[in-house]
Amino acid sequence: MCDDPLLPAPVAAALAEYRALRDAHDARWGEPPLSYVVQAWATVFLSGHHGYWATALRQVAESHPDLPAAELEDHLGEVDPDRVVRDALGGDVPDNLPALRLTPEGCALEAATRVVLGDGPFRTALLLDSSRDEPVTVVVDGTPYVVAPRGAKVVEVAESVLVGGEPVDLSPLSRRAPAATVRVRAGFPCRWSVTGANGQGWYPEDAPPKIDGLRRPYFHGDDLVVAVPAEPVTVAVTRGMEYTFAEVTVTPEAGAETLVELAPERLYDAAARGWYGGDLHVHLNWMGEEPAAPALAAAAQHGEDLHVLNLVAGNVASERVYDVEALRHWAGKDLPWSDDRHLARLGVEYRNDLIGHLTAFGLREPPRRYHTGFQGTADWPPNSVALEELRALGGITGYGHPFHTPFGDDDPPDVVLDRGRSCSAREIVADAALGLIDTLDVLNHSSIAATAAVYRRLIGAGNRLAVTAGTDAVLSFCRRGTASGPPGWERVYANVAGPLTAESYAEAILLGRTFATTGPWLELTVNGYGPGDTLELAPGQRVEIVVSSIGPEVESLEIRTADGVLAQGPPGRLVATTVAGEPTYVVAVATGGPHPRTMHRGAYAHTSPVYVNVAGGHVARQADVRWCLAWLDRLEVVLREFGTFETGEQLGDHLDLYERARKVYRGRLTSWS
Repeated sequence: MCDDPLLPAPVAAALAEYRALRDAHDARWGEPPLSYVVQAWATVFLSGHHGYWATALRQVAESHPDLPAAELEDHLGEVDPDRVVRDALGGDVPDNLPALRLTPEGCALEAATRVVLGDGPFRTALLLDSSRDEPVTVVVDGTPYVVAPRGAKVVEVAESVLVGGEPVDLSPLSRRAPAATVRVRAGFPCRWSVTGANGQGWYPEDAPPKIDGLRRPYFHGDDLVVAVPAEPVTVAVTRGMEYTFAEVTVTPEAGAETLVELAPERLYDAAARGWYGGDLHVHLNWMGEEPAAPALAAAAQHGEDLHVLNLVAGNVASERVYDVEALRHWAGKDLPWSDDRHLARLGVEYRNDLIGHLTAFGLREPPRRYHTGFQGTADWPPNSVALEELRALGGITGYGHPFHTPFGDDDPPDVVLDRGRSCSAREIVADAALGLIDTLDVLNHSSIAATAAVYRRLIGAGNRLAVTAGTDAVLSFCRRGTASGPPGWERVYANVAGPLTAESYAEAILLGRTFATTGPWLELTVNGYGPGDTLELAPGQRVEIVVSSIGPEVESLEIRTADGVLAQGPPGRLVATTVAGEPTYVVAVATGGPHPRTMHRGAYAHTSPVYVNVAGGHVARQADVRWCLAWLDRLEVVLREFGTFETGEQLGDHLDLYERARKVYRGRLTSWS
């Protein structure tokens, strides 16, 4: 019997396997080189402004000069990732990737000097960047590497570099400083940042060196000891989106411990109002620099005061399903660190890159299948089959990171249906019509604006879907933008009846009693009713709509119906009145620009609808229904062009699904007319 309830034997064995994969293959863990596998490694060294995708596409265009621009993305897995990193950086030198420039005149080391404590060797990644017209051999810690003409290579260095037999001076990489310690204490688990004057992060022993989506170092816990240099350091603390930041700068003495007692203040208390915030799409392990044990998830959930955490098992690009051992061990059970305000479960991300990725929360047991369409296998069966199985196992289902291409409410559906495997939630238009999907992660790490536009089309066409949120945070990543950010940097709040349980939270989501947010509190009432409710009105009845927000990042509030924006105003409170005409829905939206409280491009919150039935009729706006029909027509073309099928019957199963959905939508057109 295992003594550690957070690390049962099957989970410990899986974790050891992941470490071995990382050690043998780097942060990609030996996964096949799909475009996002390569990008996952490259963006460990790149910030968002470095433009990985644009640089990679230029390299593909150089290699395939005759390819149409629309087909370049299908070859992104072929790029030279080291050269893409070099070119995307454009001469910048990030703190975790010094560069050895190999020029015709010689070589020069460029680095953001790191502070080092103690006498041990300093190990770092190193970019070998050649502008020479001939190959050059560089010997790093005794291992020779050949850099192609005008090529690049990322290696690791700890002790020595030789070029042409001559040693390179590595002193710019680091400087030694006398050691001190700080003890950070809030009285409850929090998220901490301890940084030096150069922005370098300092961490407790054994804590992974994580960076969030705004490039801020962080770790979780309370009453923790951190080794730091004996020079000024800044300590900052928060606890997720319901709290403010607090910060102080101290100068610890060499060899001494400095106590920093600091606590964030509450901005709002959702649970006190019966609302519980959750992140429905978080990976424990999915490639990365540091394989993650369940204890890391426990510390993150409590440190963020994240009420509900759905850790999903899923594959990357091969048959291997990460954390399936944990799912088998804990399926249908609350994870050991759960309490009356914090609930953690194991779920699933079911993945097909052609028609979309979906997640399930609240499963009683593992499913039989986790993915289709990888490594040349058939894109079959349709996602609808997985949805039916996951629901039969007790799960609530939703599409994650749905749409990556920014587009607006009035754009045609072919904007997101213009190429092959983009991981977009393409099948949702069919699944929603047939009542097979429960939610859509309108809040996600991709294009929130595009996803919100699709969401409003779907509910305007008569589908009932709850707004949810899934960050796709990956605890095994340390430095990869929002993926390495803390779970719950976006959340779906659900109005739960009674105590928080997996069942009560799932019920609240299924009823549509939700809003999703990057941080702001957002509240909507329509004649006193909230999201998920249905008003039965007679034509001409008065409707009063009230929206309120909390959060310094909010700049604007909107009230939207099926016909578009009804009212807009400043943050805090927005009131509008109208009269019942055609059946409609009402949602509230809060927006704002970039802000320290949000790790996305800007602040955003969106409610699920209050449905307004009029004279017994429910919303099925003709323009939205026709938009969904056009989507299905275009999706059929995409499947025929890009799908992989072993038989005509397999393609036929998809086409049958779309035809069933068309009948539903056409029926709504008939009832509307």
